[in-house]
Amino acid sequence: MKTRVLLGIVLITLSTPFAIAARHKTREVRQIRDTLNYTEINARVIDQTNGEPVVFATVFQTGENIGTVTNIDGEFVLKIPRDSQKRSISINHLGYKNTEITMEALKASDYQIALTPYSIPLEELVVTHADPKALIEKAILLKKTNYSTLPEMQTGFYRETIKQNRNYVAISEAILDIYNSGYSENFDFDRVKIYKGRRSKNVKNMDTVLIKFQGGPRIAMFLDLVKNPGVILNPEMFPYYNYTLDGVVKVSDRNNFVVGFDQRLDSEYPLYQGKVYIDMETYAITGIDFKMSQKSLDNAPNLLIKKKPASMDIDFLNGTYRVNYREINGKWVLNYVRSELAFRVKWDKKLFKSNINTMFEMAITDRDPENIEQFPYKETTKLNDVLNEQVEDEGNGDYWGEYNYIKPDESIESAIQKLNKKSTTH
Repeated sequence: MKTRVLLGIVLITLSTPFAIAARHKTREVRQIRDTLNYTEINARVIDQTNGEPVVFATVFQTGENIGTVTNIDGEFVLKIPRDSQKRSISINHLGYKNTEITMEALKASDYQIALTPYSIPLEELVVTHADPKALIEKAILLKKTNYSTLPEMQTGFYRETIKQNRNYVAISEAILDIYNSGYSENFDFDRVKIYKGRRSKNVKNMDTVLIKFQGGPRIAMFLDLVKNPGVILNPEMFPYYNYTLDGVVKVSDRNNFVVGFDQRLDSEYPLYQGKVYIDMETYAITGIDFKMSQKSLDNAPNLLIKKKPASMDIDFLNGTYRVNYREINGKWVLNYVRSELAFRVKWDKKLFKSNINTMFEMAITDRDPENIEQFPYKETTKLNDVLNEQVEDEGNGDYWGEYNYIKPDESIESAIQKLNKKSTTH
């Protein structure tokens, strides 16, 4: 089976110094703040029917390339040029009506945006004579029609975190310069380099497990499954999966097929289960949510763990992934990717086990189709790089400046604040 695995490599070794931060409550301030160069919008997106946060919604300046996503609290920060004539933002999310709101209306709503869930009429739910595997095959066939084949420069924001039990032990973030070669080329032609970044500062020595992501932003680019089909959308893999047609859902105000997939019982190779969302009119793949198949969990550590001490046992608990695309000028482009992995580790001579959770996410926050620069390969991040070893120790204040980023959720923000406070006192 000659194909690439989608998972990020995790390196586990024995270590000593590492950063620890406990969660504590912080007061959230939502507002619109003007600076000399940009307007910063700080708001929250909720479900209109129940008030719950809408997680990972796409938020962007209406009619422009600038955007971000909401965090797990439904909150976001969006920075748009101060001199921009378009003073409104748009929000979309799978299963909700697209929403556009002006700055004035946002202030009047107390910086809270309520999305209306779609109620799809019964006749739209009746899908007959549709072969789910054939839908994916047609989507792959029409890739160059639905996605831009031209290169463009992109700005991205990348974050990775590692938690041991309830404590964060590492947080790394970076602004990325990305050369995207377009969907006429394969993944190997893309380039990613770090423009600026920061990491948590070590504040406490402890005998623990050191976990490292290898690949960082480069691994995140692997999750563009339309360009890098890997072991899910590669036609060679179709015989290893069962497919189901699971209904219809709205994406960007358009009907989408929901195609479910799971590895076959007779497949020995660890694979995935999940859903692919396919536009009913154009057959563009608009998003994919997937996880390690329950049939794969026993074999997952062999794929995910590159190195570990012989005296350590590792149980893989779960691995979930998300990738979605955004439509701009009739073409779909990569918008957001996220990976979450959960392990349980046990040392031979220790009584208690530790739960380890790792996460990375990347949002494309801006695009430039005109000023194209395929920077040298030597400047790019590689698959064996560790972001935590490549960026500065810390970054205080308005560290990101005019660049857009994914707002940290409450627990991450609390950890960053505590780590930075500790580092300034040493």
